[in-house]
Amino acid sequence: MFVIRPAILDDLPTLLKLAKMVHFINLPADKDLLAAKVGRSRRSFAGDVDDIREREYMFVLEDGESGEVVGTCSILCCVSWDGRPHIYLKTGKRSFYSEDLQLGQTHVTLELGTDTSGPSEVGGLILAPGFRGRPERLGSLLSLIRFHFIGLHRAMFAERILAEMMGPLTPDSGTLLWEYLGRRFINLSYKEADLFSSRSKEFLLSLWPKGEIYASLLPPEARALIGKVGDETAPAKRMLEKQGFKYHGHVDPFDGGPYLDVAIDDIPLVKATTSMRAVAGIPSDGTDAFVSYKGRAGFRATRSAYAIDGGRLVVPAETLAAIGATADANVGFTPLPESKPKPRRTKKG
Repeated sequence: MFVIRPAILDDLPTLLKLAKMVHFINLPADKDLLAAKVGRSRRSFAGDVDDIREREYMFVLEDGESGEVVGTCSILCCVSWDGRPHIYLKTGKRSFYSEDLQLGQTHVTLELGTDTSGPSEVGGLILAPGFRGRPERLGSLLSLIRFHFIGLHRAMFAERILAEMMGPLTPDSGTLLWEYLGRRFINLSYKEADLFSSRSKEFLLSLWPKGEIYASLLPPEARALIGKVGDETAPAKRMLEKQGFKYHGHVDPFDGGPYLDVAIDDIPLVKATTSMRAVAGIPSDGTDAFVSYKGRAGFRATRSAYAIDGGRLVVPAETLAAIGATADANVGFTPLPESKPKPRRTKKG
């Protein structure tokens, strides 16, 4: 059975390997930055971080049989504030028309924008290649368990939540959009600029030109990347869209990937999350849920078959063992949208 738990410092070598497979600002391929994130996450899980700006939660996916960590994801409680804005490129359109020629054109424009409203953010999701496409749907487990956690701790998060989708990359992990656009103003490679932005984004505000840039000045192959995602990111984007996330024309300045957002209280999984008393049993209707427990070993969660019987949650005994819960413990519970079971009927007499 696969279990979600908080990241610990012993996971650092594996997290670094996973980070080197992608270029996520929320999962930097830098040992010191990753160690700092794990430290903040551990303090956050322990309830020792009062400042929402410093609070983040970093999860790992562990194979319960081997103990191997095979994936990770994270939630940041607040990603912007006065003096530290969230930075994006806002796409727009400008239309022109010539009376003499009796023809016109519409151009896509790009303009640097900032947001200091303090949304939360989900990100840093990566699953080891050898564990993708398995029947356990591990990518879905990693992506959606974050909304289960938010539903259990709603007051710790903002009113709105962002998701940054990675744009298409070249085989050498670069992007033509940065080469033809960003690098014209900031003489760093894509990898260098993306990694440095984990520490500070001041350079973007200082060096990026003010006002609109016409995307028609870019080569077609670079222009085509604006607002698009890579093939590996497409499934994650579809899962988020099912939870109400939408694209509003904001893209990442580095790779052009879209930013999606939604009001947290509108997310179906967040609304469906609750707590219930759990008992061990054998659910027979084949329905699934996220089930979690925070005990002496800390937060643990997994996907499990379940049923509802007399107001109690019935799950297999191995589910309770995997999350460290005892019978009749109060557990977190989110029914998955694919199926909603009917309460089990009890025999009379």
